Amino acid sequence: MFVLPRLFCLVSSTDDLALLPALAGAGVEGFQVRDKSATTAELVDLTRVVLDAVAPYGARVVVNDRVDVALATGAAGVHLGADDLPVAAARRLAPDLLIGATCRDGEAVRRAAEEGASYAGFGPVARSGSKAGLPEPLGTRALGEAAGPLPLVAIGGVDAQVARAAREAGAHGVAVIAAVWRHPDPIAAAKELVRAVA
Repeated sequence: MFVLPRLFCLVSSTDDLALLPALAGAGVEGFQVRDKSATTAELVDLTRVVLDAVAPYGARVVVNDRVDVALATGAAGVHLGADDLPVAAARRLAPDLLIGATCRDGEAVRRAAEEGASYAGFGPVARSGSKAGLPEPLGTRALGEAAGPLPLVAIGGVDAQVARAAREAGAHGVAVIAAVWRHPDPIAAAKELVRAVA
């Protein structure tokens, strides 16, 4: 069974992949490969690049949306959104994978737990500019109310301050994009986030 990271950093092909070993060395335990525009072959290649960069540091890699790519590359897991393969089907196909499910409320978290999810990605907890079409921020109170059936990974507008508040509200950990990749010093930002979720 895989240990669930406290800090996930999402990665796409447009990010500076040369920084991945330093991010893992700074204590980022999890990386989620998410590239909506990539072909299957490109996503496989990107996942392998990420795995090669961070696995020596003990970091885990999950693939966004694609159970097949996670299995093909030997990634630790997959993160599924509402329009992806249902969690129960993914669990039947991949009984040993870490499986995350995007959830927006406590009922969704309970359903995901019943279907075999390992954790729930809960959010957006704060305002995010990294993904279009998100609902209004749910806040840490909603996160606290949803905690219990599964470990929650807070996502959406997470910086170090939000990460601390999310952990205090009951989140197991957080997932970030802009807090690392849009920061002037991504490694320093990663270290601050690691401290925030400790």
